[in-house]
Amino acid sequence: MCKLFIHANPELWSSATHSLRIDGMVTSVRMEHYFWHILEEIATRDGMNTAQLITRLYHESIDAGHDLGNFTSFLRVCALRYQALQLTGDIPTQHGVPIATLDAEGILARESRPKRNQMH
Repeated sequence: MCKLFIHANPELWSSATHSLRIDGMVTSVRMEHYFWHILEEIATRDGMNTAQLITRLYHESIDAGHDLGNFTSFLRVCALRYQALQLTGDIPTQHGVPIATLDAEGILARESRPKRNQMH
């Protein structure tokens, strides 16, 4: 089992720091290349570059009242959530479908419904 992880390309877990400007302030974000690749894919789907996506996520998170004390962790979770939503079919695997065109309210409503056979 572990061979699938241990013998993967080490580039995936090496980190990279990207500098970007949010509201005129220069900041940097350090994450593993794997997460950068996923965020780039998300951004591309909606006609943005990665810095534009991160800036948008930052502003929308602030508008929603989120505490962004660990913004890098939030970005990692966004990347993993994107992949999880692809597995459930809520986000199409075809990259030509922009995420902005999806029914976010419907997806969130389906997620909040209790699952059958769920242990309490």
